[in-house]
Amino acid sequence: GDGLRKIEMNFLPDVYVVCDACQGCRYNRETLSVKYKGHSIADILNLTIAEAYPVLENIPTIRARLRTLLDVGLGYIRLGQSATTLSGGEAQRVKLARELSKRSTGRTLYILDEPTTGLHFEDVRKLLDILNELVNLGNTVIVIEHHLEVIKSADWIIDLGPEGGREGGFVVAAGTPEEIGRCAGSHTGQALKSFLQSHRLEAAG
Repeated sequence: GDGLRKIEMNFLPDVYVVCDACQGCRYNRETLSVKYKGHSIADILNLTIAEAYPVLENIPTIRARLRTLLDVGLGYIRLGQSATTLSGGEAQRVKLARELSKRSTGRTLYILDEPTTGLHFEDVRKLLDILNELVNLGNTVIVIEHHLEVIKSADWIIDLGPEGGREGGFVVAAGTPEEIGRCAGSHTGQALKSFLQSHRLEAAG
């Protein structure tokens, strides 16, 4: 049912090849003959989430799930894509989309580790909208992140450093983005200061 065959290579990573029987379609001929809006199940699974949304939007439960995946910037993922091929950031956003599809209790703690990895700037904005929505519902969101757009949007920042590895791990500064930007001993603070200044200039101009 995977459309692939795994070849074990002993001391090397396993190799996956297209299944000879189904040619990667995962299903038998009878199943593939069933069409929905001109698409077989194999066609549907090969669509990206953005492509699948208009095809499946008339099915409420599926529409809601696809909408949340689009909202977290995963429109480029294929429906049939193996979870093992997702990056860490993508896997976190899939979990985030699943949480968004549930009824919020307003008492959940979310911890995300660099969820912006691989995201386009516009998708980062979408992700921030989602995180703000979770906070507005009463939840708590902790994000480990280097992306300045995310850092600037935080209510409270804890900057660890001052360097990496053995030279790091100490609390250099803690406070609002503006307070961190005034901290001369913080690398993050100096980068954030320049970032905030450029945003103010853009807003003024």
